[in-house]
Amino acid sequence: MRVRSRRLVLRSFVGLVLALALVTSLATGGAAAKTSKSNINGITVFAAASLTDVLPAIDSGPTYSFGSSGTLATQINNGAPADVFLAAATTQPAQLFAAGKLSKPVNFTRNKLVIVVPKNNPAGITSIYDLTKPGTKIVVAGPTVPVGSYTLQVLKQMNLTAKVTPNFVSQETDVRAVLTKVQTGQGDAGFVYSTDAQTVPNDVKVIKVPAWAQPKVVYAMGVVAASPNQAKGKAYMAEILSKRGQAMLQKYGFLPLASSSGAK
Repeated sequence: MRVRSRRLVLRSFVGLVLALALVTSLATGGAAAKTSKSNINGITVFAAASLTDVLPAIDSGPTYSFGSSGTLATQINNGAPADVFLAAATTQPAQLFAAGKLSKPVNFTRNKLVIVVPKNNPAGITSIYDLTKPGTKIVVAGPTVPVGSYTLQVLKQMNLTAKVTPNFVSQETDVRAVLTKVQTGQGDAGFVYSTDAQTVPNDVKVIKVPAWAQPKVVYAMGVVAASPNQAKGKAYMAEILSKRGQAMLQKYGFLPLASSSGAK
């Protein structure tokens, strides 16, 4: 009986030790996860409007401000309290870096320019050449907005500038504004990114820009030099570049970086 009792006591003791070890392990793991998440929470991220859906899906912790890359860059240059800047181009981050306002930019994804028309397509547009028809209402972004700049590049590349620009009916502040106007029938066509078009598949049809005239749409990011959260900013950039971050970008229709256009 004594031997049996000793065995029962020993088993109980071993079970208690294992239970305590498990609790300690879970507590430590939970603390580690909480610490990792807190490395990102509390920062302010300025990002291109085309990233509106994907960035919160990657990390919902930061405070996001979405808009035109050009407008956001101007705000950062004027001292806006941002920690990280993600642009739909390399131009604005490069300019801020040259001015000492941003860390060395890192490319993180790509996109494509497309034409969208309302689902019922009242103007009967089937190709970019149809945009030259007199009276066609074309919505574009302003020339200082990356998508607006890419639009002008395509038209120039295809020698269509003189025939298409007279049909511009508005120049919007960002790509989502262009999409909304076409989506609601306020324009016969508009130039947006393919990722934006994918957000409203029931409202618009997509017309491809010829591959030979497709601009190089590369996104770049950096940590704002004046940010007091340098470590958190770098951690956020690492998250965007991580395997999970890149997979999420591709899930939302963004393109992986070509081997020659990655971070240097």
